[in-house]
Amino acid sequence: MKKVKVEDAVGMVLGHDLTKVVPGSYKGPAFRKGHIVREEDIPHLKDIGKEHIYLFELGDKKLHEDDAALAIAQAAAGARIECAPPSEGRVNLKAQADGLLKVNRSAVDAVNNVEHIALSTRHSNQLVKAGDVVAAVKIIPLVVDKAAVQGVEANLKRYGEVLAVHPLAKLKVAAVITGNEVFYGRIEDRFAKQIADKVAFYGGVLQETLYRPDDPAQIAEAIVSCRANGAEIVIASGGMSVDPDDVTPEAIRATGADVVTYGTPVLPGAMFMLAYLEEIAIIGLPACGMFAKTTVLDLVLPRILAGERLSKNDIVSLGYGGLCSQCEQCVYPHCPFGK
Repeated sequence: MKKVKVEDAVGMVLGHDLTKVVPGSYKGPAFRKGHIVREEDIPHLKDIGKEHIYLFELGDKKLHEDDAALAIAQAAAGARIECAPPSEGRVNLKAQADGLLKVNRSAVDAVNNVEHIALSTRHSNQLVKAGDVVAAVKIIPLVVDKAAVQGVEANLKRYGEVLAVHPLAKLKVAAVITGNEVFYGRIEDRFAKQIADKVAFYGGVLQETLYRPDDPAQIAEAIVSCRANGAEIVIASGGMSVDPDDVTPEAIRATGADVVTYGTPVLPGAMFMLAYLEEIAIIGLPACGMFAKTTVLDLVLPRILAGERLSKNDIVSLGYGGLCSQCEQCVYPHCPFGK
């Protein structure tokens, strides 16, 4: 690295971006890498606190910060992720489409265990929009060892897909509303609208809503009927507690479905049930789905729509961050719930 007074740098090529900071309004490059210093640049360089500039002779064993950041970002970018141009040793990774962000946390930890290299991401399993910045790679010094960067690239390949966006499919959803009090008209149903709104919010298609009394055989028949009519997800609501009169879990089992879980470490949503009848997801939605704005359904349904088949371990992992604070004004997903 060669240090040169700015007055002597006219005609020289900058080897790195020079940053300008205006408190409260701007932080970014004042001069870009590759800029040829001109006489009129000298006052501006001094205004940003530069009495000298530095020229780099990288050699074969070093990489410039921008080149290193771009190489690592490209290695981490999976499906529907694009890399923005590098600037000041940083590369932003952006979603190319709306969908569910998937992040391999182990791969992120592996990158950040390498000195002078940083990879910051948003939380996995969060909905993102096309154009959203979902991660960023930052190189700490102006130059970094080429071997270290190549090692990170090779390691990321072993992890497979590090960052990706999975689009939500417009799956056909059916609802089976259970309970004698609703079926016989003793009380007004409040589940159907909540389910319809939630399905529409996540891009699914609610194709039918059936009502059944607290009879396991009738509920099971309705679920099987929905599947025969083309439903790809069936949401059975009500009757999910441990009360002897609550028979919806029994009905779901009676369809022959494989039960992933009855009960989750998520509040609200402890009495939630998830099962699969071959390829069809069957969801047992507890009473929280009727009155709580955000529940375990918001953590599970997008992943099913994104093509995941959830396992018991997936449900177990929801406990960390699975306590909703029941804020007076819900701001989900901009809160700790589900993270």
